[in-house]
Amino acid sequence: MDTKLLTIGTLVSSLNSPSDQTRLAALRHLRLNSNQDPATRPLIAAAGAVPLLAAALYSPSHPIQEHAAATLLNLSISDRNPLVSCSTLLHALSHLLSRHSSSSSASAVQSSAATLHSLLVVVPEYRLIVGANHDVLRALLGVMSSLGSPTRSLKDALRASFGVALHPPNRTVMVRLGVVSALFDLVKRAKKIGIIEDVTAVIAQIAGCEESEKEFEKVLGVSVLLGMLGSESGNCSLRTMENAVSGLLNLVRFGGEKVVGEVRDKVGALDGIVYVQEHGSAKGKSKAVALLKFLLDGRSNNQIEDLYPVQFDSGSSSSG
Repeated sequence: MDTKLLTIGTLVSSLNSPSDQTRLAALRHLRLNSNQDPATRPLIAAAGAVPLLAAALYSPSHPIQEHAAATLLNLSISDRNPLVSCSTLLHALSHLLSRHSSSSSASAVQSSAATLHSLLVVVPEYRLIVGANHDVLRALLGVMSSLGSPTRSLKDALRASFGVALHPPNRTVMVRLGVVSALFDLVKRAKKIGIIEDVTAVIAQIAGCEESEKEFEKVLGVSVLLGMLGSESGNCSLRTMENAVSGLLNLVRFGGEKVVGEVRDKVGALDGIVYVQEHGSAKGKSKAVALLKFLLDGRSNNQIEDLYPVQFDSGSSSSG
């Protein structure tokens, strides 16, 4: 038998040991192998490691949590199917994430959230499964809402939430669980801790459902997004501005004339939207054009050109 395969089989078998020391030693080796040698990842999964790694997330030992969570993250990078098909993994991740401020290691929390993100952005079917598990959504929300969460934990929880929100029906669930207020609370300190792009990316996705309008209104969400495009935007990055445009476009689509009026009335906001239309990524440009079409609807072509020299496509579709 191949030496590598034999070694992995022995290590995975050791995860069944009642001895914490034995399991920890095995986890260290599995983490190292899965990190340094990507070819071992499918071998580790095929040996039955995933449910045993999931079980290790319940351990009170921080080192065991950390090595198990990091190994799962490594496996999720190139061998996702065994993780997606493991019936116990999601509950284990939820358990660890929900105890982020008490018994869970910060490093394990980060790896667990990153594992979710890794699965969600690549496996569309998993978004439906995660969206139906409100315990996971509440756990991610808890990480984002906690003032004690390290920046790395916040970034990974935001990225996982972004993956969840890629499935449109999940946005409604997330809004009902209170994600809008949590996100806008984060905005207040996001620049200082370097997560503003991640926060606004999730906000832009969450804005794409009918339930968002009222919740955004409660937190003055439209005004906050417009501030990222107006003269007070300061040193907002282009990506942040693109996210603000995307969020406003979604709100306009679902919120109608009330939102349109608020955006039109904001001094300098249209300048910011045009800036994205001229300098943004291909996707950012298309969303800026779509938003401007909504805002300038009903004005003559001459009026539009006098105000903003936007180059619209010949088509009339505003989706993007």
